[in-house]
Amino acid sequence: MLKKTLPFIFLTVILLSACGAQTAESTTSTPSATTSPATNTPKPTSTPESDEMLTPTLEATIVPTATIPPPENALDCINEAAFVSDITIPDNSDLNAGQAFTKTWQIRNTGTCIWWSGYTLSHYSENALGAPESVPLPRTNSGEIADISIDLIAPDTAGTYQGNFVVKNPDGLIMKVDNDSRLWVIFNVKDSVAATSPANGSDPDPSKAACTFILDTARPAEVLSAINAYRAQNTLPAYTMNDQLVQAAQSHSQDMACNNLFVHAGSDGSTPQTRATSAGYSGAKVTENVYGSYPPLSPEEVKEWWRLDQVDINHNKNLISTQYTEVGIGYAFFNNYGYYVVVFGVP
Repeated sequence: MLKKTLPFIFLTVILLSACGAQTAESTTSTPSATTSPATNTPKPTSTPESDEMLTPTLEATIVPTATIPPPENALDCINEAAFVSDITIPDNSDLNAGQAFTKTWQIRNTGTCIWWSGYTLSHYSENALGAPESVPLPRTNSGEIADISIDLIAPDTAGTYQGNFVVKNPDGLIMKVDNDSRLWVIFNVKDSVAATSPANGSDPDPSKAACTFILDTARPAEVLSAINAYRAQNTLPAYTMNDQLVQAAQSHSQDMACNNLFVHAGSDGSTPQTRATSAGYSGAKVTENVYGSYPPLSPEEVKEWWRLDQVDINHNKNLISTQYTEVGIGYAFFNNYGYYVVVFGVP
């Protein structure tokens, strides 16, 4: 009986061992089954997204630190430009009072220097029009064309306005543009008056009936201020404005504008004296300064032109005369030209 029992016990132990081995294998393989999906799940949802997010973050960090160095211009390179066109606000455009606008010039690099952001456009003279301190130029090689834009604001009062701007190199030196250095904007916040008759009041010439000049009521006062400042430098009393002389000066400036005149004789043969007399001026003597140009000079610039004129030195003599005591000043703008007239009188 014992002999039969031992083999049975031995067999039972073996079977139990086999069952235990299978249980261990099941226990080991179960975590593998549960771990494997857990490991695989983040791969499509987390790891690739993390990689995709890191790439642009690195690029966004690196790109701003990369700067384009200035071009290596020769020390003796030439800075010159040529005007090509007005992309926006061509001369004599009409704008609303207080209107914000962008002026864009197109110029060609005719020099040998390469322009870059170290080259700037800035206000130079006359109306600043709310211009920023400066704007950079785009990189422009020799022979290429650049568009230069600046944001401006029109004045709130009617009149003809001009702002002059210049291009400066990185050393702050003004660049030559054609035979000038200025890029200008000229526009009207306007009161327009149609010229219906020449200065003598006769019937108008039909060929001139379309002349619509622009009045700028601010300029005559600015011219007077410039002249009187010059007189003060020479310890001379200020000129006063006379209404009759103003009428005579304004009529001739309008005649000059509509007939493209740059002389003292009117289109009707009138003279400074006859125009003053027709306006009711009873003074003993009158004389006159005239000037017209495209683009119009500023009041300060036209005073300087008369002061420095060596062809007719009477222009400067009239400015600092001790004989004349009162003046009339007129200004008219037409077809992009500005025409100034100052009549000097002795009561």
